[in-house]
Amino acid sequence: MKKLQVFDPALCCSSGVCGVDVDPALVAFAADLDWAKQQGAQIERFNLAQQPLEFAGNAQVKIFLESSGQECLPLILLDGEVVMSGHYPKRDELSAWLYIATTPSLFTEQVAELVAIGAAIGANCEPCFKYHYDQARKLGVSDLDMRYAVDLAQKVKDTPARNMLALAERFLGAATPDTTAKAGACCVTSVV
Repeated sequence: MKKLQVFDPALCCSSGVCGVDVDPALVAFAADLDWAKQQGAQIERFNLAQQPLEFAGNAQVKIFLESSGQECLPLILLDGEVVMSGHYPKRDELSAWLYIATTPSLFTEQVAELVAIGAAIGANCEPCFKYHYDQARKLGVSDLDMRYAVDLAQKVKDTPARNMLALAERFLGAATPDTTAKAGACCVTSVV
């Protein structure tokens, strides 16, 4: 397996994931490195504040620092060759460099539109539903799949509403025809 070396800028600790104002990119990168190590990847990480001799002793890193300054950090080396500088790689880049097989994402454009349709139902947003319905149709999503998304979203939406009504009935008793009639005049429904 290939060897990955990470030359970090000066961080407060070995991962930079401590203190009260933590950079989310560092958190994600630390998690991705842990994942890669669990897959058997060989990774070394050096912090400029804690290991300056590692920076001075590596010819590639020294050249980058002399020409670009600390803006080139983090500097990522793969088998001694620079593959990235100035920002941290994402998990898919790490997996490609280190030949780690990953499970392909199921989150396609079509799935995203089905999720958006469900969210539109949950939010009672007519324009959102119409927009995402049109987008899903353009992507070839079937009416049946959209119906599944709508039905599931409605079930998720109805459950807390049913639970809330049950709570109200426990406190106030069941609704009567008289209370229902007085409440019925406040809401108007429209179907387009």
